[in-house]
Amino acid sequence: MKASYLTQEGIRAFIRQALQEDVAEGDHSSLASIPESATNQAKLLVKDRGVLAGVELAWKIFHEVDPTLRLEVILQDGAQISHGDIAFTVHGKAQSILTAERLVLNCMQRMSGIATYTQSLAKLIEGTGAKLLDTRKTTPNFRMMEKWAVLIGGGTNHRFGLYDMIMLKDNHVDYAGGIRQAIDATHRYLEKLGKPLKIELETRNLDEVRQALETGGIDRIMLDNFEIPLLREAVELIAGRYETEASGGITEKTIRAVAETGVNFISVGALTHSNRSLDLSLKAF
Repeated sequence: MKASYLTQEGIRAFIRQALQEDVAEGDHSSLASIPESATNQAKLLVKDRGVLAGVELAWKIFHEVDPTLRLEVILQDGAQISHGDIAFTVHGKAQSILTAERLVLNCMQRMSGIATYTQSLAKLIEGTGAKLLDTRKTTPNFRMMEKWAVLIGGGTNHRFGLYDMIMLKDNHVDYAGGIRQAIDATHRYLEKLGKPLKIELETRNLDEVRQALETGGIDRIMLDNFEIPLLREAVELIAGRYETEASGGITEKTIRAVAETGVNFISVGALTHSNRSLDLSLKAF
């Protein structure tokens, strides 16, 4: 476990909810066709190329379905995989293996796709000092696993939700009446609650960056949808007084140039909202 949100209780709650959605009163296909006493084995077969993610979660899913199932892990989370690899084998009650199969595959295919894309972008900014961040653009009720996959792929998690960091975005600023008003109101709120949350402010242009610097009282300045020359100018203007984060429409073609402006962080929503799942299957043998 590498992050505070990856608790045993949280993971188990997710698995139970997902099994309730899929299995509910019972896996009638397996109960009808497979003898209750039958035991068998299956292998997690890789049919794609990328980064493996979700092995640890798969073990927990199998164990939740049936604590007597045994998993023999061949490839760990983060392993480079290619077509024909076997990630693990599972042994035990045949009905239980089949009941867990789809949830295991749904999670692992999605997580492996995220980890693969994350690693590809992280490699593009190696040596620049910039860190690759995810966002809250995640699948409802699957955020924990998607952010876990980002970590496995070599990325860094941004805030987990609305509760663990203050981010004053454009709409917050506009509704508050301006940058100074938004920051001042935030400090009063946090003081009242006694919560030492970090504050990030989104800026849309150099004038807003200047306003942020004049107001102060923040931890990070987000530079949203800045063209490369303006991004470089903004980083120079901030001059290390606050952390900097570039965001907005960053792709494989632009991410290196963004990183070379000197920003501390680069957030990419596409890590979790626009990537291809890897092809994996669970085969009896």
